[in-house]
Amino acid sequence: MKRETTRKCIVTGEILEKESLLRFVVLPDNTIVPDFKKKLNGKGIYVKNSKSSLEKAIKSNLFGKAVKKNVKANFELIEQVEILLFKQALSSISLARKAGAMVSGMDKVKEALKKNNVAFLLEAQDAGADGHNKIVSLAKNIEVFNLFKIEELDKELAKENTVHLAFIKGTMANSVRETFVRLTSYLNN
Repeated sequence: MKRETTRKCIVTGEILEKESLLRFVVLPDNTIVPDFKKKLNGKGIYVKNSKSSLEKAIKSNLFGKAVKKNVKANFELIEQVEILLFKQALSSISLARKAGAMVSGMDKVKEALKKNNVAFLLEAQDAGADGHNKIVSLAKNIEVFNLFKIEELDKELAKENTVHLAFIKGTMANSVRETFVRLTSYLNN
């Protein structure tokens, strides 16, 4: 039996893959909460993975219209979703490190790039121009994400001056990339 992999966005009306949507549920007190891991009871309400779509859903009371009752969805939900996506993306870096699917530091990143073993790169938002130029020249057509500051990466990885990370091709890299794409999409759409 084939499982449904698509859902309808309550804002745009588009039928999209679940990975392109944010899932919410209504709690017994009629409060709307994110349920990205599908752990809460209740029927899922789906919104396209974008900050602007979530803003519109709240502003136009589309959650209430979708479930046909008076529900509470306030604008704090926008920041709450951003924080959740940010934490998921950041913690996926630690998982990749523990799995041996990530290297950090300019020399190790360069070595991985030379071996053609890199799925994508992560560069700190506050990286210096010289390091950025070196990595970009070596990376050629490899995707580079800029989602976190050095301080955030240092804290997550318990290291100092974490600027460049390379994710080694494989299942773990694909999983980490999904969290990065999800956060990027939310922030930029």
